[in-house]
Amino acid sequence: MPTDFPMTTITLRMPENVVNSLARIAPVFGFSNYQPLIQHYVDEGLRIDMQRLNNPTIQKLTKTLIEHGVDEGLIAKAVDKATH
Repeated sequence: MPTDFPMTTITLRMPENVVNSLARIAPVFGFSNYQPLIQHYVDEGLRIDMQRLNNPTIQKLTKTLIEHGVDEGLIAKAVDKATH
């Protein structure tokens, strides 16, 4: 993960068993602890979602549906289903 970008601190509540699992597998994947592993997971998921959402056809369709009054939550579910 690039460190030349400004960073901010967040607080995230997670179940202990999830944090324990992350801490256990982090070294297996070459991470010093669970926090960089979480950053990696977020970065990868975000990259995938950005690629899907940057599709011009999906952008145009989403905009058109919103203009026709379709609920944005319903659109998000449909885009998610169609792109997975």
